[in-house]
Amino acid sequence: MTDNALHQVSDADLAWRDDFEAFRVAPADFRHRQHIRLAYIYLVTSDPEAACIRMKAAITSLLAHLGVDPAAKYHETVTRAWILAVHHFMHSDPTPAASADAFIDANPRLLMQDIMLTHYSREKLFSDTARNSFVAPDRMPIPLHV
Repeated sequence: MTDNALHQVSDADLAWRDDFEAFRVAPADFRHRQHIRLAYIYLVTSDPEAACIRMKAAITSLLAHLGVDPAAKYHETVTRAWILAVHHFMHSDPTPAASADAFIDANPRLLMQDIMLTHYSREKLFSDTARNSFVAPDRMPIPLHV
């Protein structure tokens, strides 16, 4: 059981996750909202560290499947920071969600792709160091929930 046990995923969420992991979701259909959806699903079904590991594995596997060098496209800090942000919003929302879509609809700020720039300067977030390994925010910490 995770600390997000009050939040739930729907059967459709689990089927979508399985489709994504089996490369049955078109890359063009994996946009920001779907990243948030996958992060939410992983956080409901595992702890934050495992969710980060699973998210990285899913994204890098997709990139490799597409013939794209994961080292050239995958961004460790962005991925981990979004997992932390979703985790924060899961703890901040007084009403647990019954699905990923319900959670996202209740937390539309997560759809603001530039929200990470309130935590990171552009220089730090888009550096090679941040791409290859997680770097802590240099503007405002992402709240952590233990």
